Amino acid sequence: MTLKLRPASIEEAQKLLPGRRVAIVGGGTDSFALPSADAILETGGLNRIVEYAPSDQVVTVEAGVTLRQLQTELAGNGQRLALDPPFPERATLGGIVAANSFGPLRTRYGSVRDLIIGVSILRADGTRAKGGGKVVKTVAGFDLPKLMCGSRGTLGMIATVTFRVHPLPEHGVTVAARALTAGGVLDLVRRIRQLQVEPAAMLATRTPQGWDVALRFEGFRAGVVQQREKLRDLDDAPASLWDEHLAARGKVRFGALPSQLAQVEPAVGPHASWYPTLGLGFTKDVAIETSRRALTALGGWLTAPGDFGPPPSSLPLHQAVKARLDPAGMLAPGSFVGGI
Repeated sequence: MTLKLRPASIEEAQKLLPGRRVAIVGGGTDSFALPSADAILETGGLNRIVEYAPSDQVVTVEAGVTLRQLQTELAGNGQRLALDPPFPERATLGGIVAANSFGPLRTRYGSVRDLIIGVSILRADGTRAKGGGKVVKTVAGFDLPKLMCGSRGTLGMIATVTFRVHPLPEHGVTVAARALTAGGVLDLVRRIRQLQVEPAAMLATRTPQGWDVALRFEGFRAGVVQQREKLRDLDDAPASLWDEHLAARGKVRFGALPSQLAQVEPAVGPHASWYPTLGLGFTKDVAIETSRRALTALGGWLTAPGDFGPPPSSLPLHQAVKARLDPAGMLAPGSFVGGI
């Protein structure tokens, strides 16, 4: 029987880690396969906001703080963390970093790697290490914060994370184009660039009639209204559209060049979501290997929970990093690419 651990402090976690093969779990919203381990360490008890400097637009939190909890705290000062993965009431900040989770706002603000500026971790023997800092621009030392993004608990237990935050937008509006072909989606992206409008989020969702494309504009009211006027032929759409997408999207991730949507379409099935400017998407109910072969032939990729596919050419580098940070293989064993 796997032991469940729920430390109430980072110091307690340091005492619980040594000598155990441990899987680390946040809110359980990113359902990748749990490794074979002696214990599951849940981070929900590590839920303090450690330091918040609104004037510097920087916040440091423990790994078990949920995204909703943090956004509520930041909103009191007219700010937010510009990340919007699914289930913010359960998704923890440590888990968001470890799984490299994201939502539609990645279109404008980038991924976790673009917003994280500092991190502290616990190694398998309980030793605490840190990297980055508490300022947006820092070049000191090894870039441990970015290394933790997408590491899935295999390199260390994330203890605290420091992020840059942004002002809450004064105004926002969502518009949509309906039933587009794959070529029509690409034409819309070209049009947006020609018009020099900057959506905060852009999403294409596949339907039986084609692709529905939603765009979200945020910022000062005058700027949002001006951008909306440039796309007056598009329909207004409810702001709830984004939450509905995040709740319904699949767990299979895929990627290809943004210009390849027409070729990608047959491989990703009828339940796909596609971020047109990023070349990233999510889907479900597909034959994993068949879809992966089709995407790989295009130079793309596909991963599913517990299934990263064939080891990449960079596997020796991954193995070297794992050996440096967790030489005994005690953290999330076998849960990363190449069985790391």
